[in-house]
Amino acid sequence: MSASGGTKAIVAALAANLAIAVAKFVAFLFSGSSSMLAESVHSLADSGNQGLLLLGGKKAQREATPQHPFGYGRERYIYAFLVSIVLFTVGGMFAIYEGIEKIKDPHAIEAWYWPVGVLVFAIIAESFSFRTAIKESNQIRGAQTWSQFVKRAKAPELPVVLLEDLGALVGLVLALAGVGIALITGDGVWDGIGTLCIGVLLIVIAIVLAAETKSLLLGEAAGTEEVEKIKAALVDGETVTALIHMRTLHLGPEELLVAAKIAVQHDDTATEVAHAINAAEDRIRAAVPIARVIYLEPDIYNEAAAAAGTNPAVTPGGPGA
Repeated sequence: MSASGGTKAIVAALAANLAIAVAKFVAFLFSGSSSMLAESVHSLADSGNQGLLLLGGKKAQREATPQHPFGYGRERYIYAFLVSIVLFTVGGMFAIYEGIEKIKDPHAIEAWYWPVGVLVFAIIAESFSFRTAIKESNQIRGAQTWSQFVKRAKAPELPVVLLEDLGALVGLVLALAGVGIALITGDGVWDGIGTLCIGVLLIVIAIVLAAETKSLLLGEAAGTEEVEKIKAALVDGETVTALIHMRTLHLGPEELLVAAKIAVQHDDTATEVAHAINAAEDRIRAAVPIARVIYLEPDIYNEAAAAAGTNPAVTPGGPGA
């Protein structure tokens, strides 16, 4: 996994969540707080999720094979999608179940200092993990807003860790509020309500992650900036006179496929066309290094073919191409 995959952020989140999960479970055993049990399962699920992200990154590095000629870059998308499923089922659904059970059968929180102390410790640890994820993300986020970064990022690991850490921090605040109100009022129902809120929060985050990762699994084109760089690199005005149409597809976070029909001079020889294609490929790779798989089809420019543009709804090349 490359640096842009956020390995440092994943490892920081994994270390924090493992420590927090143990602390929360101990607090649950001493206090009987359902919020603490839900939070300990949440942290355990998050730890498993970080393990899945690391595993996906390792599997994605395998060399291409005859059966998978474009490599295994999309393994990272598959494992990120599994993270959203784990977060939804193990984290969200369990918390909702536990919250309902606590509301049905409320009981006072014992040894209150255990859950309160652990929650404060967890907030500090999660803040460290969240800060690491933010720092790693800022290195590649550029001028994008945070919502744009989560939506447009081609490497799924950092958005996943960011949303997990954000959800964990908000969940901890909800758990602290539920435990605090339960202690003040002496009514354990509030602990159950806090647990329910945690469950709803985790399910919402899981749905957002699933939607974004599904888009990556289906196959996303290069970003607007990269597309413009490729277009500019393709046409030199001499050997390649125009771009007729082009398609791009991410084979993985750091691997882009480019397929284009380019216009060449009508009287060029086969050798000249071959040299033009090779030179164009070199220019593309210099402009966009992740463009590793390039297929260029030479043709004679005509307006009908060019009218197809980059619209995938139109037959590539258009009528008469």
